[in-house]
Amino acid sequence: MGKINEKNVDEETHLKKHVSPKLCGTNYPVSIAFVVVNEFCERFSYYGMKALLTLYFINYLHWDKNLSTAVYHAFSSLCYFTPLLGALIADSWLGKFRTIIYLSIVYVIGHVVKSVGAIPDVGNSTVHIVLSMLGLILIAFGTGGIKPCVAAFGGDQFDEEHLDERRKFFSIFYMSINAGSVLSTIITPILRGDVQCFGGDCYALAFGVPAILMIIALVVFIAGNGLYKKSPPEGNVLVRVCNCIGFAISNRWRRSKDSPERKHWLDWAEEKYPKRLIQEIKMLFRVLVLYIPLPMFWALFDQQGSRWTLQATRMNMDFGGGFILKPDQMQMLNALLILVFIPIFDMGIYPLIGLCRIKLTPLKKMATGMILGALAFVAATIVEINVIKTVVEPPPATESLVQVFNLMDTDVTVQFPGQNIFSQPIKSYEDPMGYTSLPLSGESQLYTVNVNHNGMQHQCQLAFTEKSTYSLILYSQNDGAACKLVEDHVTKSETGAAYVRFINTRSESINITVGTAEFYAPADYGISHNISLQRGEYKGVKCVSGANQYSIDLGLLDFGAFYTIILKGDTQELTFTKMEDIQANNIHIAWQIPQYVFITAGEVMFSITGLEFSYSQAPASMKSVLQAGWLMTVAFGNVIVLIVAEGAGMEQWAEFILFAGLLVGVSIIFSIMAYFYTYVDPEQLDKLFGDGKDYENVDSFERKKNETVNMNDMQKTKM
Repeated sequence: MGKINEKNVDEETHLKKHVSPKLCGTNYPVSIAFVVVNEFCERFSYYGMKALLTLYFINYLHWDKNLSTAVYHAFSSLCYFTPLLGALIADSWLGKFRTIIYLSIVYVIGHVVKSVGAIPDVGNSTVHIVLSMLGLILIAFGTGGIKPCVAAFGGDQFDEEHLDERRKFFSIFYMSINAGSVLSTIITPILRGDVQCFGGDCYALAFGVPAILMIIALVVFIAGNGLYKKSPPEGNVLVRVCNCIGFAISNRWRRSKDSPERKHWLDWAEEKYPKRLIQEIKMLFRVLVLYIPLPMFWALFDQQGSRWTLQATRMNMDFGGGFILKPDQMQMLNALLILVFIPIFDMGIYPLIGLCRIKLTPLKKMATGMILGALAFVAATIVEINVIKTVVEPPPATESLVQVFNLMDTDVTVQFPGQNIFSQPIKSYEDPMGYTSLPLSGESQLYTVNVNHNGMQHQCQLAFTEKSTYSLILYSQNDGAACKLVEDHVTKSETGAAYVRFINTRSESINITVGTAEFYAPADYGISHNISLQRGEYKGVKCVSGANQYSIDLGLLDFGAFYTIILKGDTQELTFTKMEDIQANNIHIAWQIPQYVFITAGEVMFSITGLEFSYSQAPASMKSVLQAGWLMTVAFGNVIVLIVAEGAGMEQWAEFILFAGLLVGVSIIFSIMAYFYTYVDPEQLDKLFGDGKDYENVDSFERKKNETVNMNDMQKTKM
């Protein structure tokens, strides 16, 4: 024990003597430059990787939307549970500096594992999933573990008399977070979509760059080692709080029947713990009770990277002039808007409200932020209702969907016995009007379809299976009508790509090259595979048939559209008819801006104000515990999304309305709780109990109590 005490004394003496060099004659320590650069690179690393996750799960790991959303929010939740572990390690064992170093190494390993898992040549799909999940777990422990340490470590670099500089440092620190977020959510989607590797989107590179940034963050932080002021571990206040609560509960449980009642259940800890600590925990609990409704806001807020990104994939992302936004880049709007909104609210909106003699307390601001978050999801619902008009939903049980291509020389009528569908004549080479629902008697059904052509009736026997979508292709054969039933793919691409297939009416097979995609269309109404292509103009498309080579201009293949190209002509020329099976995404992505404006305004009023309120209402020794509690509300918010995504099973627009309604309900409950809350001044504790320096841990309290007892004994002896 003596050696440990000597070591602590030496460290404290070193801290007192430590004089950090200043930046350009200011009172800012040079060491904070390393902290700010470290935070910028780390946030770039985290947000750049996270922006890609949902599309990575869907397009690379081939998971469905609900599973992808659930895993995304499970990861987000873990990132906000692990700060408790990081704070415990830093305060009780390693100190902030070494905790940041060691957990940053874990962070880097996680990024590397995640990047390797995105390389198609490394193992099979199971290996990719295992590596991806392992990488995400390591990243969650790394980013969450250092989260409560970096900002506090930066604050430690300032001398006590430089409070204004420390306050401005936290503003700079917050700016570095948002700058890293904005840049990463622009750059990493470009690396994913515009750089092709291994025959597709380059997720390995897009994950690799954040890994490099995290390595840079670690190197920069270590480089400032000789300049840092390092505080030794002081013992974790969270542990002391838990021990005090545990003792109070156990002591109350063991009380004798004749023990007098106490005003508060925490007062049962007075036998072992100082009254100041007990009073501080009471104040802590009053704030934590107000935290109970808060996870619902985060449940909505964090869907920007999951449900809102998926919504963006089904929208038109062309801003003209060759500038095309990627669906996972839209998330940067939140970080960009918050940099604009903070000064607008602080210097404009709040003062104007004050001039109207409206007292806008912190809790009122938070309740207003919740309402704004709900409005964001109302806006998202309106967008979603319009977006789904361009989407073909897969048919339910005991139903199929079918559309008809008439590739004959005259009009035809098609009759399904017992069904009143396709009642109007279908013109030759007419673009299909869309898919029509076909009821089935069970899981499958055989239909004898009547095709009337030039006054003659022809019959085709066709088998349909439930939950499937088909194209019925009619063409001439031996002076009659022939039928070909093709099962269709109707799920739109999650990257906004277009799907294309070719039907070859010629007597010779054709090889078609569109961009980097290769199609093969067999002769005599053969059909090529359906392949996705990036949105764009496709001119000079190369077609090879036997010894002949042709060039055709397909024009614009638009976002999310499905095209069937009918190839016609003789050996001298090749013509085509372009048909749109599924409508292109015609709702512009700019319509998402209102929902981002609402959610960001809500964040400014809810999140920033919530932190300010929490710190103002908590004793100085409890601020770290309250920070952990605040982060836990974010974690539980993501758990809510995880449960709804996997369990609700409703349409997306209805899910958005559900979340908006829940947040409105929760905001009402929160407002009622806020109405009965009485604001306190934690500094009053110093007047009641002193400055508390002698009561930082139980041992010092016990020593103080024993000293008092011994003095009383001595006085009794003298008397």
